[in-house]
Amino acid sequence: MTCGLKNRLNKIWMPEFRYKQCRTACFGIYDALSFFLFSQEILICSLCFSFCRMTINNFSIEYDAINSKNTFTNGDTINGRIIVETSKETKIQSLVFIAQGRAQVVWHEHYGQYAHYVYWANEKYYDVKHHILREARQDGTEVIGKGRHVFPFSFQIPDRNIPSSFKDSVGKVVHKLKAELKQSMKLSKKAKTHFTFVSKADMDIPGLMEPQYGSKDKSLAVFGSGKVWMDVHTKRMGYKQGKDLQVKVEIRNHSTRPVKPKFLLYEKKSYFAQGHRKVCTKKILKEKIEAIAPSSNKTVTQVITIPRELPPSILNCSIFKLEYRLKIHLNIKCASNPEIKFPIVVLPAFEVPTEKQPPPSSGFGFEAFRSPDQAAGSMALRQQPAPGQQPVPRLQVAPQPVDPPPAYGAHAMYPSYPDSGKYQDAL
Repeated sequence: MTCGLKNRLNKIWMPEFRYKQCRTACFGIYDALSFFLFSQEILICSLCFSFCRMTINNFSIEYDAINSKNTFTNGDTINGRIIVETSKETKIQSLVFIAQGRAQVVWHEHYGQYAHYVYWANEKYYDVKHHILREARQDGTEVIGKGRHVFPFSFQIPDRNIPSSFKDSVGKVVHKLKAELKQSMKLSKKAKTHFTFVSKADMDIPGLMEPQYGSKDKSLAVFGSGKVWMDVHTKRMGYKQGKDLQVKVEIRNHSTRPVKPKFLLYEKKSYFAQGHRKVCTKKILKEKIEAIAPSSNKTVTQVITIPRELPPSILNCSIFKLEYRLKIHLNIKCASNPEIKFPIVVLPAFEVPTEKQPPPSSGFGFEAFRSPDQAAGSMALRQQPAPGQQPVPRLQVAPQPVDPPPAYGAHAMYPSYPDSGKYQDAL
C-alpha cells in the first residue's frame, strides 16, 4: 500500500488505531496482508474504516413476557420493540421486522472406513416479513436524528398446528424474531431474539384419554420351571406436566423363581431426513418394587410423577418427533425379562398470562400497515400513538400452507435405512 494512503488513514482514524493495528486486529499478524493484491487491501481497510466510524451505536430487538415462564402459545400476541441508537443524524434505507418458525435436523453416519453420509432436512412453519421504514424520500432513504429511537411492534403467532420449541445436537425447532437495518454502502445490521413457543395440547390424538392395557407371559425352562403372567393397566395415555401416572400391575408367579417388577419412563427422539431415520433414547426415571415370591400372586400399584420440567411431546413435526414410553418389565435372574411398553403423551401445563393480551386479529401480522381501504373498518379500534412516537405495527399476511403432519399412530413403519438392526432395541 502506498505511503500516501497510509498517512491519510492515520490522520483520519483515532490515534490509537493506526493502519498497522488495523491489519493486526483483522488478521492476527503484522504482515498478514502481504499476499493480498493492492485493490483487495484497499477494500478490506475501507471496510475497517467504515466500522471504526459507525454512527449506529446500538441495534437490538426485544419483547415483553406474558407469564413467569416467558412462554407463548398458538394465537398469543408478542409485543416488543426494535431499538436503534445513533451518534448523529443517520440515513437508513430500510428497517425490516421478521418472524420465523422453522425446524431442522442434520446428522452424520459412517459406513466402513471411507463412507461418510450427511442427512439433513428442513421444515418451515411461518416466515413473516414487514418493512417498518422504507423509501420515505426520493433517494430511497429515511433520516433519523441523533439519539435513541424505539420502533414498537406487535406480532400474533399463527393459531395453527405448530411444534413447540426444542433444541439438541441433532435437531431443533426454533421460533425467533429478527430485525434488519440497511444503509447505503454499509453492511446490513441484524439483531435477533428467540422466544419459547409451547404448542397447545392436541386433544384429537387417537386414544389420548382412553385406558391402556397390556399382557405378557413367560415360561421358564432353564435354571427354573413354571410360568409367569403379567397384566398392566393405565388410566390413559396423555398426562400433563407434573401430574401423576398410575400403573396397576397384576402378577401371577407360578414359577420356582422370584420376580421383581421394574418401571422405566424414557424419551424417544426420532429424526427423519432423505428417507433415513435416526433414533435416540434416554432414561428419565426408574422405579422398582419388592420381588414377588415363587408360587404367589400379587397386584401392585405404582405412581410415577411426570417431571414438571419435562418437555411436552412433539408429534406434529414431519422431520422430528419427541415421544415418551413407559416400560414395565419383570426382572428374572438367568432368564429373559418379559416387558410391556406403553406410549405416553406429555401435555403442556399452561400458566395464566400475567398481563392482558390484546384482542386477536382476523389473521396474524402487521394490521396497521394495510392500505387505507382495507383498514377503514378497523382504524377506530387502534390506539393513536403519542406525538413523536412511532406507530405500533401489527402483522397481517396470508397464512402459509404447511403439509399436515402424519397421524400419531402412523409410525409403525419408518423409512428404510442402512444398518437398521442397530436401532431395533430403541423401539
